[in-house]
Amino acid sequence: MSSGGGMPEADIFAWSETKDANEGTQEFCDKVKGEVVKQTGQNFADYKAVKYRNKNLCGGEHFVIKVQVGETDYIHLYVTRVTGIRHPESVPPSLQGVQQNKTKEDPLEPF
Repeated sequence: MSSGGGMPEADIFAWSETKDANEGTQEFCDKVKGEVVKQTGQNFADYKAVKYRNKNLCGGEHFVIKVQVGETDYIHLYVTRVTGIRHPESVPPSLQGVQQNKTKEDPLEPF
């Protein structure tokens, strides 16, 4: 880890380290699968969230998620969800983009 002389308060808005996906991550992926199919033209038989990074911004949370879609095939999803309202669960997560032709080793980078 670098110990730069940056402003600590700026870290609040930084992307997290890469973390293992959990049930919540998979739920987000499942909720945007229809959009993923539309954008890629593919209905993936395998579709399992494996890693993610997130960032909180005022009124929303952003996720970059690595999804395994085949034995050695992966896609990256950019998903956002609204958090700054009374009932955020009433607003489904929104797919912002998909990157295809990824590998297990490809780092998760915001796009």
